[in-house]
Amino acid sequence: MSGADVNLVLRSTRVVTPDGTRPAAVAVADGRIDAVLPYDIEMPAGARLEDFGDDVLLPGLVDTHVHVNDPGRTEWEGFHTATRAAAAGGITTLLDMPLNSLPPTTTVDHLRTKQQVAAPKAHIDTGFWGGAIPSNVKDLRPLHEAGVFGFKCFLSPSGVDEFPELDQEQLARSMAEIAGFGGLLIVHAEDPRHLASAPQRSGPAYADFLASRPRDAENTAIEGLVAHARRLNARVHVLHLSSSDALPMIAAAKREGVRVTVESCPHFLTLTAEEVPDGATEFKCCPPIREAANQDTLWEGLADGTIDCIVSDHSPCTTDLKTPDFASAWGGISSLQLGLPAVWTEARRRGHSLDDVVRWMSAAPAELAGLTRKGAIEAGRDADFAVLAPDETFTVDPAELFHRNQVTAYAGKTLHGIVKSTWLRGVRIAADGSVGGPTGRLLEREH
Repeated sequence: MSGADVNLVLRSTRVVTPDGTRPAAVAVADGRIDAVLPYDIEMPAGARLEDFGDDVLLPGLVDTHVHVNDPGRTEWEGFHTATRAAAAGGITTLLDMPLNSLPPTTTVDHLRTKQQVAAPKAHIDTGFWGGAIPSNVKDLRPLHEAGVFGFKCFLSPSGVDEFPELDQEQLARSMAEIAGFGGLLIVHAEDPRHLASAPQRSGPAYADFLASRPRDAENTAIEGLVAHARRLNARVHVLHLSSSDALPMIAAAKREGVRVTVESCPHFLTLTAEEVPDGATEFKCCPPIREAANQDTLWEGLADGTIDCIVSDHSPCTTDLKTPDFASAWGGISSLQLGLPAVWTEARRRGHSLDDVVRWMSAAPAELAGLTRKGAIEAGRDADFAVLAPDETFTVDPAELFHRNQVTAYAGKTLHGIVKSTWLRGVRIAADGSVGGPTGRLLEREH
């Protein structure tokens, strides 16, 4: 141990570390992990012991794709409710997307507004993405210097007028500006021409909605994005990949040295088009949930490292906006509280371990965002943990969810993995389905 005053030791027969899962005792001092020690180590004088038996001690999850919508659309979601749901689900750090709030995070003044709203409400550590829209190239560097973690853009309409998409020329201009100061551009990659030419039918049939968001829209947009990144030596990240057809192209770009990373989401990895009932717009998201065969290939992309991480894309709305018409209903799936058990349920079925899940949902998102204190149980990191009973099951009851509008595509599903407690910097912030008061800090990009 470092000699710091260890005040807490957390012990389990199964601690997920970067070197694998093993029995261990984790010593905590001043909110940081001081050392990862043998399970039967003698307790430091004055330290409190928390023994979790055979429950698994994981690093707190890092969710880099959350739409909190606060301020401005707080009837959809808010920092208090979103971060409370996250804490209950084992997430200890989230990054808030720049749109669906009013104002959007497209200037430093707008960032400050959002930070002021978030500060007293955050149950977990919270950071912010900036936005790249046609009119704010001049604002990108100031936002970077103000601590945003990178910049989100859309290549097709975002769904809200205050956050317009970039055309190819605007994409190149914004990407060049961001690459010039070493920033990260994260991209909603659907090509508007393919969307415009796809059949557009209103009504309750999921098959009609799926046809309106074809895989080619994703594939073409990603192909163009990779070409720009290659030419500009820019760092880019593909958001919420749902088309498995794009995986060979992405894998080839990575082998070539193009600086591209990719995420997918729990809903693409655990839900399938075949199971979506007509009119069940709680399943609507863009890009869409695709067929089971597509999902199988996404899992192969996770296993071989083409897909880097899994994050929620938690995008809630009020219940009335989830009309039975797939064409007009708001697109977005709320999963902050359920992502870990949903992914673990499917991962274990497919032969993956909790080490894999931690890599995808904690270590890799932390690395994406440059959060060097998050994402692993090792000395020097923040003492952020989730305690999981991986073999216990529960059935999803929307009434027990903490996000503001209790609409979920997972209603009625039986999932493996109950989050017993969540710890932020050595303090238990959630336990057995209850969450304490807001103690999260606002995060800025590490310079």
